[in-house]
Amino acid sequence: MTTPETPTSSSVTTPDGTDAHDITAPEGTARGAVSERTPQDIAEANRRQVLLWRLLARVFGAEEQPSLESASVAVVDDLGLPAQVLDPSVSVDNLVQRFPELADEFRGLMTGDDERDRARTAALASKLLLNLFATGQGNVSATQLAAWQRDAGWFEQALGCQPGELRAQAGQDELGGMLAGLEGDLVRRMRLREVLKDPALARQLTPSMSLIEQLLRDKANLSGVALANAKALIRRYVDEVAQVLRTQVQQTSVGTVDRSVPPKRVFRNLDLDRTIWKNLTNWNSEDERLYVDRLFYRHTARRTTPARMIVVVDQSGSMVDSMVNCTILASIFAGLPRVDVHLIAYDTRAIDLTPWVNDPFEVLLRTNLGGGNDGPVAMAMARPKITDPRNTVMVWISDFYEFDRSQPLFDGIQAVHRSGVKFIPVGSVNSSGRQSVEPWFRQKFKDLGTPVISGHIDKLVFELKSFLT
Repeated sequence: MTTPETPTSSSVTTPDGTDAHDITAPEGTARGAVSERTPQDIAEANRRQVLLWRLLARVFGAEEQPSLESASVAVVDDLGLPAQVLDPSVSVDNLVQRFPELADEFRGLMTGDDERDRARTAALASKLLLNLFATGQGNVSATQLAAWQRDAGWFEQALGCQPGELRAQAGQDELGGMLAGLEGDLVRRMRLREVLKDPALARQLTPSMSLIEQLLRDKANLSGVALANAKALIRRYVDEVAQVLRTQVQQTSVGTVDRSVPPKRVFRNLDLDRTIWKNLTNWNSEDERLYVDRLFYRHTARRTTPARMIVVVDQSGSMVDSMVNCTILASIFAGLPRVDVHLIAYDTRAIDLTPWVNDPFEVLLRTNLGGGNDGPVAMAMARPKITDPRNTVMVWISDFYEFDRSQPLFDGIQAVHRSGVKFIPVGSVNSSGRQSVEPWFRQKFKDLGTPVISGHIDKLVFELKSFLT
């Protein structure tokens, strides 16, 4: 890479030694046609070239070139931006605190708004990308993780999302999976046990799926203050997720309307539309009045048979995200009237967690991540809980990679489905956003008419609400 000259207001030599007039022409355009572009267009293109070359050099670890840095400083100054835009040690969050006017520029920065100055956009986008991807090597402190998480939030806002929105959709969105993967790498590089021993450092941690996964894996090695801080972080995350899921579940009613029970003749049950329709024959055209001789009321009584929900969760290491979300979801449905929820977790053994189903925090602390999959053991515990098949839904969360026992588990699932139970298989999703469901099972479920829900929690909410209403 050849050292570039410092930019002027009209021309810059690019890092590969090419004159700016050679690089600003669209591909396939004759070199002489460049003269038709205005000096302002050429200057803007030159500025963007310098900033993007600097970004690539920084991200990919090329040897720092003083002239490239000085060229970028000149460009940023020319754009009226603070020099801190180029300083990778300054977080985006701190930059916005020092220069509040930049906050609105960062929001929606990368949504394709043609009205924005392209060189200025390149400078600010370079700041976001450099802070996001240049995470270095070695140990990471709680302060560094918290700063990265806030910067990731600004990156999400630049794409038109809310902070944390893309990372929360890691299993549904490739970009979200990439962000979650970066976050997970930072968490793994932390000396988490040491951080948790210091309440001041622990308070700097922002709960995320990556962090919760590490805490659940390491909880057996924590004690005293460290364990108390770990529990506080897990509870914070559980409460945050529960609030979101509770909003999705709200207004769910249970049971079908029982028309054998006469409606209560009270004003709130009055069916005004039906009353008017049934009394139209009483319309008096002379005085233009409708005389009502009969009132109609809505049936509101519902059948009292409780719906039973059996949630079976694979607690092997690859299932953390789905396990956390579905455990919280089970607790929310357990709080609805006339819903009887049972919760089973398994790896090579099965454990009945139904007594704690209303408290997902306690459930997560009682789980043991890791081990293999022995689905038939879990099915043996789940099947006796089915007393009224057509009023029962079984949610099975797993990647379905079994110990050479795929046929026995599927035979059990097929028998449950044929008995009238609504069976909902949910595939695995981990903190990196990658998902994997054993292909043999995936095809078998499709043939059975119960295709795997690919870890999308909103789809599961929809399926459960459809069954319960």
